[in-house]
Amino acid sequence: MADQVQVEEKTPDLRERIEKVLDGIRPYVQGDGGDIELVDVTDGIVQVRLAGACVGCMHSMMTLQAGNERMLKQEVPEIRVVEAVPF
Repeated sequence: MADQVQVEEKTPDLRERIEKVLDGIRPYVQGDGGDIELVDVTDGIVQVRLAGACVGCMHSMMTLQAGNERMLKQEVPEIRVVEAVPF
């Protein structure tokens, strides 16, 4: 009998997939003087930290929910919610 070769699929883990999406978002946030950093991922809840001009910006929560969360959920369906955590 011929040896069977098992092929493992190299699927990026959840955190890597989220970082990849954030890497696509980050230049736009940085263009406005801010930044976004992945803090933690637990049970479908993604925690991010907003920095720079995003801190104290009255539009940051709207941007987080309407833009960043929407893009993350679209690319990583396991995500249930995106939360901003303070410094």
